[in-house]
Amino acid sequence: MASQTAIRRKLRARRKVREAAGERPRLSVFRSSKHIYAQIIDDRSGTTLVAASSSAVKTGTKTDTAAAVGRALAEAAAAKGVKQVVFDRGQYKYHGRVKALAEAAREGGLDF
Repeated sequence: MASQTAIRRKLRARRKVREAAGERPRLSVFRSSKHIYAQIIDDRSGTTLVAASSSAVKTGTKTDTAAAVGRALAEAAAAKGVKQVVFDRGQYKYHGRVKALAEAAREGGLDF
């Protein structure tokens, strides 16, 4: 159960992302204690275009796994023709696993 502060922080970040997005889909990140999940969402149609999670990719530390998820997401997005996205970190700081996922997705070819 998320606290009220966490919910407000998530909604504040998401509002800023949606304002900046324009026509770009949103790369949303969810981090649990064991896994990390990322999906590219088209907010206009309300559909998930591409998704990847650490439950399918296991390599070394949690940070290494997050980077592998970012690379897998970038590959799947390239196959779908998605090149530009807006990064939605949610309630999480751009630090550690979230940062590793974002940098790996950038190296994989996503532009944000």
